[in-house]
Amino acid sequence: MKVLLILILVLIVGAAIVWWLRTSQARTQQELADAAADARQVIERLGGQVYSLTGTDAASRQALADAAERHNAAGGAISSASTPAQARLAKQTALEGLYYVRAARAAMGIDPGPPIAELDGQRAAGVVTEKRSVDHDGHELTASPDPSTQTPNYYPGGRVAGRSVPAGWYSEPWWRPALIGGAWGVGSALLFGSLFSGMSGVDPSISAGDDFGNGLYDGDQGSGGDDSSGFDGGGFDGGGFDGGGF
Repeated sequence: MKVLLILILVLIVGAAIVWWLRTSQARTQQELADAAADARQVIERLGGQVYSLTGTDAASRQALADAAERHNAAGGAISSASTPAQARLAKQTALEGLYYVRAARAAMGIDPGPPIAELDGQRAAGVVTEKRSVDHDGHELTASPDPSTQTPNYYPGGRVAGRSVPAGWYSEPWWRPALIGGAWGVGSALLFGSLFSGMSGVDPSISAGDDFGNGLYDGDQGSGGDDSSGFDGGGFDGGGFDGGGF
């Protein structure tokens, strides 16, 4: 009798485990399906914008080129996504692309369109509120709240390799080496300090270099850093920017 009770108990526990695993798997698959559908909706919206617009100046053309690459990256990411987190990452990449489209439209003087969901880390990064030029490694680097022939490179704001980069227009995509390599150069703390120090709209901790005390500039973060988009920037030449010195 005791053996029979033990067998029954084992069967009950086994059945409970199987039920839990199947329920958990079904829930995960449903979450993946929902996240993928959400991401595809944003990717399709981005694609429609990218292929219906043509830039009229250097700033709008560069922003649309960046948007197109985000569209390609998001499409590739969602096609291989096997977890809800990966699907959400693809959506973040597509949202970033929509910000580039919005910037291109603004540069061309047309309606920027409806609001876009906030990117991860975007609010904390702040925005460039004044035009400022600094000398860095023997050449001039400029940040501005507005596009121009001098500042044709847009960034929507967010975290790159553990550092907050404010939204704005820049003379060079100086964040690009950290975006690709996952780490900032040794001179980056000085760059942040000189470029953003005392600028309204930018958190003082950004210019103070508070994030540079934990090895973020010496490669400890490894490949990929903290950039939420997962975008590797393949194929974008950054207007000849080679990343030297950053």
